[in-house]
Amino acid sequence: MATKEIDVDDIITRLLEVRGSRYGKLVNLTEVEIMGLCRKSREIFMHQPILLELEAPLKICGDIHGQYYDLLRLFENGGFPPTANYLFLGDYVDRGKQSLE
Repeated sequence: MATKEIDVDDIITRLLEVRGSRYGKLVNLTEVEIMGLCRKSREIFMHQPILLELEAPLKICGDIHGQYYDLLRLFENGGFPPTANYLFLGDYVDRGKQSLE
């Protein structure tokens, strides 16, 4: 099955267009774009080492539970990548016996 190449920069531009909009404004992405982003993300993650050696300065964030507007607010306050570096801890923060809670 041939895969259509996606324009990641265009998708990022459209995702960022909702900055300053009312909470819940939709960004329309096609199924092809979403699947393409998933494939591209997987490809990037698979080429990274298991242990990441990170350099300061670095902003450490908890679990945002998939809330896109919370992510935008973090970036608006702390700077947008690649000018600012972030480490998202996700469920390491708030799940199970070994959590950071």
